[in-house]
Parts: sequence; structure tokens; C-alpha cells
Amino acid sequence: QVQLVESGGGLVQPGGSLRLSCTASGNIFRINSMGWYRQAPGKERELVAVIITGGTPDYADSVKGRFTISADSAKNMVFLQMNSLKSEDTAVYYCNANLRTNVFLNKYDTYWGQGTQVTVSS
Repeated sequence: QVQLVESGGGLVQPGGSLRLSCTASGNIFRINSMGWYRQAPGKERELVAVIITGGTPDYADSVKGRFTISADSAKNMVFLQMNSLKSEDTAVYYCNANLRTNVFLNKYDTYWGQGTQVTVSS
């Protein structure tokens, strides 16, 4: 089994910063990508940022220049540094990983964390 556990959410004022962390644990053979999605009330879940192992990050247009995704592949961790936060960034943020658990089978599956609330409000 694989688990993704997020941390770092909370309440912050507009213009402030937060750093989210996510750790993947369990029967992991290889990680293809890790990323962050978010879902605001009444809206669909949307991609925020993703980083492919050995590749360059990709960001939603709405967060470019404000958010930075990074990863520690040795620890199976991914981070999201969020600066200049706006009220429209308020959402539940979910960690996502596309990974392979089987040494002998080249099959990748997607896993999700439980989510962490980020609220931007004065």
C-alpha cells in the first residue's frame, strides 16, 4: 500500500506565504511524478503544479511566479512554496503521485493524499 500525507496548510493573510509538504510512503519502487492539485468550494479539482522526476516543473497560469514546486526524491517528498497568496488561492490542496509499486511489472498508478486546507483571508 501507498500513503501520501500532506502538511503545512493553515490560515494566512493576503500577501502571505505558506509551505506545503507531502511525503509518500509504502511499497514504492519508482516515482514518475508528484504534484499538487486544489479544490475550492463549488469548483472542480484543478492542477496547481507538477514535477516529473528528472524533469522541469509545470504550473497553472494562475500561480506562475508565485508558487514553486520542488522535490526530494531520496525522501519521496514534494513541497509547494506559496508566496503572495490571494483569497482565490483558498482551497483544499491535495498531493498527487504517479508511481510504480511492482518491481517486475511496468505499471504506474496515481495516488492521492487526504488534503490540507489553505485559507487566505484577512
